[in-house]
Amino acid sequence: MIPFLLLLIIAVFAGLLLHGLHRKVIARIQLRPGPPIWQEILHTLKFSFKQTWIPKTASQVMYVAIVLIAVGIWVAALWVVATGASLLILFALYMLHKIVEHGTGLSSGSPYTKFGAIRSVMSAAAELPLLATVAIVYLFTGTLSIGAIAEWNTTHTPLLLLAFPAAVSLYLIILSKAHYGPFSVIEAKELISGYWTEHFGGWRAMLNIAMSLKTVVLLSAFVLLFIGAVPWWLMIILMIVLMISVSFVCASTPMLTPYQVVTIQTVWTLVVLLYGGCVWLVLGGIL
Repeated sequence: MIPFLLLLIIAVFAGLLLHGLHRKVIARIQLRPGPPIWQEILHTLKFSFKQTWIPKTASQVMYVAIVLIAVGIWVAALWVVATGASLLILFALYMLHKIVEHGTGLSSGSPYTKFGAIRSVMSAAAELPLLATVAIVYLFTGTLSIGAIAEWNTTHTPLLLLAFPAAVSLYLIILSKAHYGPFSVIEAKELISGYWTEHFGGWRAMLNIAMSLKTVVLLSAFVLLFIGAVPWWLMIILMIVLMISVSFVCASTPMLTPYQVVTIQTVWTLVVLLYGGCVWLVLGGIL
């Protein structure tokens, strides 16, 4: 097993490359040349060397602290996935990210970021299917350890087939966190760059790093939870395939309104809960 620090560095660059691939695929579908795949790495390096300061309207402590919290959350989440720790811890860290989105938007004092912060609260409906997803995964596997779930997938029929609605729930989460997607209401163009519009320079570089880690964590978690433990090269291929599929959805689907986002995610929550109830009745009858 490679040292965690090395894994962290690899994950940062891998996440930035995945976002570059995301932009490239969208551009190609829309018949544009698009930026090079390594563009997000260049952006992050560029921001790292730009002048860094704090706006006068900002809450200085929160403006800085929220960036450090964002990086800390996804470093911890990467550790949870890498060590195969509890799925509950991973989803708890994911839910803490909502505090980051909300706090980042409120910390600068800009009206654009404040609207992004408000929308982040509305988009919390995306977390509702995750609660049912945890229950469904536990019903099938009898464990909440990510490592044990991954091993269960390799020795049984993958949960991608057995618990497809639960897989769709996590896929919707990945889609909602992708740029230019139908659920990306907190970063919509009418809000400039959404909740992180006023973070620039070194602060934006750190937020880019958090974003890259978030992408790697969510994609790798999807593979482990619904496909299983696979060799590292196959993990990379599957993550790329997932990212490309997300890019296709983003390129071919218009931006939804906040009301539509909440409605779709709430309806899907009911679907997953209904499926979870059926699974519980069937498995309860078998046992």
